[in-house]
Amino acid sequence: MSQPRNTALSARSVVLSTLLGTKPPVLPVRVLVRSGELFGIAEGTIRTALSRMVAAGEVEPEDGSYRLAGRLLDRQARQEASRRAETKPWRGRQWRFVIVAAGGSRSAGDRAELRDTLRAHRLAELREGVWLRPDNLRTAPPPHPHCMQLEGRLEEEDDAALAARLWDLHGWASRARDLREELAASGEPHLAAGFVLSAAVLRHFQADPLLPPELLPDDWPGPALREDYAAWDRAYRALLRDWWKLPDSGG
Repeated sequence: MSQPRNTALSARSVVLSTLLGTKPPVLPVRVLVRSGELFGIAEGTIRTALSRMVAAGEVEPEDGSYRLAGRLLDRQARQEASRRAETKPWRGRQWRFVIVAAGGSRSAGDRAELRDTLRAHRLAELREGVWLRPDNLRTAPPPHPHCMQLEGRLEEEDDAALAARLWDLHGWASRARDLREELAASGEPHLAAGFVLSAAVLRHFQADPLLPPELLPDDWPGPALREDYAAWDRAYRALLRDWWKLPDSGG
């Protein structure tokens, strides 16, 4: 199948997206090179990116293959959890709070990393240093020396109104509907276009706040997008494995 030339993605992005979408996250070098070909990226450029990713602790060499490593394994776990929308029943009005200590000697980089971690665990910032979300996730943010985690009730707040203030639910829903239309219209996409579309859907899943149904609009498209993507992804993965010249693993 001929592919349109598209160099919008870097070699690192192609390697990262390929491994993040693979279970287990390990693939032969020739497959990663083949993925790069979809975007007109030369073999040498892919190999250079792999060397840099090894040095950064992002991947590890393994018998002619490369495997995700370090924090990227946590990222893949969060990606898979976001696809499954893993939550637990909400006990109504129960929220989880993370209070970040003010001041201290933390660098700007450390503060930015902490904010990214809290966002990755789907907390939103109510005001500076005060992060919260409904207590309906199966996992809590990891302990941090500059944070205190609490659970409690919001006695004087309208929970749904607060959720709408903390998260752009309309924006997420609108983008989800657009992605459903793109999945439906893609048919049998060019592999490069499908690669980009798959990455876009997975990023959008990770931006889903995964709120309790009680706090969501009635026409929330999250479950429908996940159902559409699951069917589309099965077909696309079969095309991709054929392009990679790998046997069907059934995964």
